Amino acid sequence: MNKYLNGNDLWEMGYKFSNSIGIHAPELNMHLAFVSICNLYFVFEGFRQNGQKISNWSNTIIFLCSFFFVLFVNTRMALFNVLFGFVLVFFGEVFRKYNYKKVAGIFAILIVTLGTVLFFFVQNNPYMKEKYSSVTFAYMDKVGKLDEIANPETKVFNSLVTRVSIWKSAWELSLKHLPFGVGASDGKSELINYFKQTNQHFLAKYEFPTHNQFLDYLLKFGILGPIVVLFYIGSMGYLGIDLKNAIVFSFFFLFFTSNLTDDFLLRFNGIAFSGLWMAIFGSYWLQQKIIADKESIVL
Repeated sequence: MNKYLNGNDLWEMGYKFSNSIGIHAPELNMHLAFVSICNLYFVFEGFRQNGQKISNWSNTIIFLCSFFFVLFVNTRMALFNVLFGFVLVFFGEVFRKYNYKKVAGIFAILIVTLGTVLFFFVQNNPYMKEKYSSVTFAYMDKVGKLDEIANPETKVFNSLVTRVSIWKSAWELSLKHLPFGVGASDGKSELINYFKQTNQHFLAKYEFPTHNQFLDYLLKFGILGPIVVLFYIGSMGYLGIDLKNAIVFSFFFLFFTSNLTDDFLLRFNGIAFSGLWMAIFGSYWLQQKIIADKESIVL
């Protein structure tokens, strides 16, 4: 926090913060993004049911703090997902429960509030402008040729070009081992060997994993791998659509997109995180079905 306030080493701020509590930065920010989306829902529901009580203003403060910490950890997919989740909650909950005048007013307040937090954060973190423009899309002409970049550790370690280079290699290797893949235990070692065979020494040195759950399962299990992942994650989307629930669908979207740029189902934390919420959403879906069945019997 002291580095943030003094503008020192802003490029590593979020990663150092997450490492200090023993968690991977994208994983921490995935949790924080969902917390922030849920908090926005609580703010809307609180004001709708109870008016402008002190407890509702405390919900607003908690929401703003949660959004600040998403910015503080500062991973790109989490920021994209949290903003998309806000849109889902706004249109899914506010549009259905408020009249148009209130919708316009709430929308204006939300934009001003988020814009203010974002403005003051960027003012104290000028690296964010660089990260989301020049850093993210730098050296895209070097996909699969990262060793041609002078000192890639400092220039492209967390850039999109590194992820795309990994995905390209994982895809090429997967095609060579269709239809059954290389096996669950050999996925990463085979990928690293492929880095070496294709003279991608930077990727081999740091032994990068696939950073894509669908490609990781394609490499390990062949054709059935990504189908199983899609079925598992897609079932959350089905629950969100069937329930017409913005929170459930925002979780599906967050977890789906997060696994396009990382491989959370390889970690116990990612499995427990998704499994817990899948169980909660599934239980809620069953409860709603039971209630609907009872009402239909009464009628």
